[in-house]
Amino acid sequence: MIRTRFAPSPTGLLHIGGARTALFNYLYARHHGGQYLLRIEDTDRERSTQQAVDVILEGLAWLGLTPDEPPLFQSTRAARHAETVQTMLASGHAYRCYSTAEELRLMRELATAEGRPPRYDGRWRDRDPAEAPHGVSPAIRLRAPREGETVVEDLVQGTVRVANTELDDMILLRSDGTPTYLHAVVVDDHDMDITHVIRGDDHLTNTFRQVQIYQALGWQPPRFAHIPLIHGADGAKLSKRHGSVSVLEFERSGFLPEALCNYLLRLGWGHGDSEILSRDEAIKLFDIDAVGRAASRMDYAKLTHLNGVYLRQADDARLTADVLRRLQGADGLVLDDVTAARIQTLMPGLKERAKTLVELADSAAFLARRVPLPFDAKAAALLTDAARGTLRQVAGALAATDFTQSAIDGALRETAEQLGVKLGQVAQPLRAALTGSTVSPGIDATLAALGREESLARINACIES
Repeated sequence: MIRTRFAPSPTGLLHIGGARTALFNYLYARHHGGQYLLRIEDTDRERSTQQAVDVILEGLAWLGLTPDEPPLFQSTRAARHAETVQTMLASGHAYRCYSTAEELRLMRELATAEGRPPRYDGRWRDRDPAEAPHGVSPAIRLRAPREGETVVEDLVQGTVRVANTELDDMILLRSDGTPTYLHAVVVDDHDMDITHVIRGDDHLTNTFRQVQIYQALGWQPPRFAHIPLIHGADGAKLSKRHGSVSVLEFERSGFLPEALCNYLLRLGWGHGDSEILSRDEAIKLFDIDAVGRAASRMDYAKLTHLNGVYLRQADDARLTADVLRRLQGADGLVLDDVTAARIQTLMPGLKERAKTLVELADSAAFLARRVPLPFDAKAAALLTDAARGTLRQVAGALAATDFTQSAIDGALRETAEQLGVKLGQVAQPLRAALTGSTVSPGIDATLAALGREESLARINACIES
């Protein structure tokens, strides 16, 4: 069975690149009828925080990328990591290194001065352990092959290779007994039965070293797929200066998780001209061989447009609940059942104009206000003495109807005809009186959503002001 994993480090937020990696792992496993797992790589105890763990789990849950098993925490497996190093010592695939920090520093400085990469020179590789300095705890290093090359048949990058002379004897276990990241990852992937490692191509250089560990332990390596990174619109590696990069920042900015996943899916993976793909369609179509090798560029305008498409398709009750949540705590709003009913009634019109949930909440806020309304500058400018006269006649016509949408439309058209003006000259001051702005869904739908009592109260408040 195919088993993939997403393995974030809880030293910061779940960023958009990590979210795409998780998505690709999830979709690949689902496409092949396998399992998708989560490992929290928290061996850096000084920088790893519970808050970061919580943010990662919250972000993945919001995206709908919940693993098939409880998360594995790497920090709980230190004994197992150390045990495998002892196996490698016994087989001669690892050795004890007694080089001091000062010796290593001088080694690096000399290599740099001579124009060589600053690698460990292997001075304890074949040295007699009897020469070990008294009272010094050694690090344990991999006895890496020095001839030939290490080859990886990558599912995205193709065949990649490195001469073994380019790799030094990496540390497996530090002198304090803690495992290094590169070694711990190999042991965990093996013990979790991971068959495919799908991760960013910035890990490719690590893979050569990890393959050597697999070989030293006599284990079969998983298949590797190194996907290109996400860059900003300027072509530089994505960073905070490009705007929202944390997954939960996208949630706060009003993006739907299905829209973000759809966008990330198409960022580096393609299937003809298909742009809008549901989760089920994505699972059916996704495979790693369609992932490109070139870096992708984050296009926030395209994401925003896609989000608008998903908003228009979204369930009105779900959107209403989200709007009410976003309006919580705003001054001057009454968020009761009446307001909720108004918002849901008008939601078909509201969501046609919005591209994010933030815009949607802003446009719906007028439904939660009570008279007297605040007016923006454009709305206030419309409410002239002549407009108030028009509103007085509109109020009378509306009061005589049963306040169904069709009756409202008829009353407004009749009023415009009586006044000898176009319908828009009636609708615009009426919209200002009802909403405090010059933008809203259709005026008949807006009146129907507000209801007879509230609509007439808002109109009369403007007439009398």
